[in-house]
Amino acid sequence: MPMQKLQRTIYTARVHTTGGRENGHSRSENGNLDVSLSPPGTTGTGTNPEQLFAAGYSACFIGAMKAVAGKMGTTLPDDLSIDAEVYLGPIPDAYGIAVRMMVSLPGMDKEEAQSLLDAAHKVCPYSNATRDNISVKIELY
Repeated sequence: MPMQKLQRTIYTARVHTTGGRENGHSRSENGNLDVSLSPPGTTGTGTNPEQLFAAGYSACFIGAMKAVAGKMGTTLPDDLSIDAEVYLGPIPDAYGIAVRMMVSLPGMDKEEAQSLLDAAHKVCPYSNATRDNISVKIELY
C-alpha cells in the first residue's frame, strides 16, 4: 500500500528533546508537556518513550472511539478505559515495538463494542501510522 499523505494539517505538535533516553528531557512548545526521560526498566525517575507512546495511542484511540460512536449513534459508557502496553524488543538488526490495548466498555453489548473497536481502529491516526508495520492487538475485556 502506498504511503498516505495528509490532505491538510489540522494540528502540529512541537516538542524539544535533549539527552534522549539517558537523563533526557522533553518539553512541548507551549510547556504543557515537560518531562524528564529515563531508560525503560531502570530506577530513573523519568518517563520513557514507550510510556509516552502508550499514553498517546490510548488517548487517541479513545478519541477515535468517541468520533465513531457519534456517527454510529452509539452511547459510550462514562467509565470506558484502555490499559495500554507497549513492548520494546529486538528485531533482526534493530529494535522494535509492539502494542496491546485492552479496552473496557462496561455495559456495552459485546458485538456492538467490537464493531466500535474495529471502526475506531480504521480511523485512529496511531492505528493508521502503525498498521502493517508493528504488531497491534486491540482487545475488548
